[in-house]
Amino acid sequence: MQLLRFLFTYRPTKMHYLDTVKWGFIGCGEVTEKKSGPAFGKIEGSQVVAVMSRDEQKAKSYAERHNIKKYYSDAQSLVNDPDVNAIYIATPPSSHATFAIMAMKAGKPAYIEKPLSASYEECLRVNRISELTGIPCFVAFYRRYLPYFERVKQIVMNGEIGKVLTVQIRFAVPPRELDYKSGKELPWRLQPEVAGGGGYFYDLAAHQIDLLQYWFGPIIEAKGFGQNMMGLYKVEDTFNACFRFADGLTGSASWCFVAHESARRDRISIVGTRGKIVFSVFDYEPIVLDTERGQEKIEVPNPPHVQMGLIEKVVQHLQGKQTCDCDSVSATATNWVMDKILGKF
Repeated sequence: MQLLRFLFTYRPTKMHYLDTVKWGFIGCGEVTEKKSGPAFGKIEGSQVVAVMSRDEQKAKSYAERHNIKKYYSDAQSLVNDPDVNAIYIATPPSSHATFAIMAMKAGKPAYIEKPLSASYEECLRVNRISELTGIPCFVAFYRRYLPYFERVKQIVMNGEIGKVLTVQIRFAVPPRELDYKSGKELPWRLQPEVAGGGGYFYDLAAHQIDLLQYWFGPIIEAKGFGQNMMGLYKVEDTFNACFRFADGLTGSASWCFVAHESARRDRISIVGTRGKIVFSVFDYEPIVLDTERGQEKIEVPNPPHVQMGLIEKVVQHLQGKQTCDCDSVSATATNWVMDKILGKF
């Protein structure tokens, strides 16, 4: 009934191009310090005018350290600020949909840290509001545009390894003892009601799955198993999955977040008829290309603020200069795959 009432009473706001994108940050945690935050002020036609944290002192400190004029402890107050015309949401996934919808209803585009939300169903809500309001929503899958991954994409799409036959994700890291032995509240990634379930999986696997779908198209079938093997915390710590893309390409994946140091691995392998390419997603180890020419190791540096390339595309989209395809619709496919692996539906 509430949804029907909304549909009949809400009137879309037409998105107007912006000369200068004036950002308000909801959340000012670690990710904003270097990965994203500084980039907003270094791009032409973009500036940060306000920041919000539930901890007012944290918001004040962040604003002072980064020369931001305004700070808030209430998200709605920041969204309502007339000097703010775009919202960056850097909070845990459970609040992404709420804040994104709040922003779009106010006529202000949103840029959200990945994943888009804590569940596939919430992603659909975000997309529906974006459609109704005409206000765009973008998601921080910035690895799509980093030079390192653009080089991998170029090699594959140029046919250097021939026809792609299969892809494999292999990821294993030791447990983070500080996360569960500190005696403090567990970090948000280990709180299923905040992170979306699956512990570190929902946070880290999102980047890997998004890259593969960005390159090879949508995954239309996915199955998986998650298990708590070590019992260090309540959520699962080990996962195995298989998946199939729309064109018939298949792949497999494993993630273990409680492995021994000797088993540490961050690798995606793409196998083709003429060779293989192997690369990392988080460590940025040299790309390894094996073909009839032999083995080549390719090093590709990334910019200091890794989200800068994507943020620039978002800003130019909002200025009407280009189209950024890293939006909430494209990001929803990743939540669908992760929820299928987790057995949510």
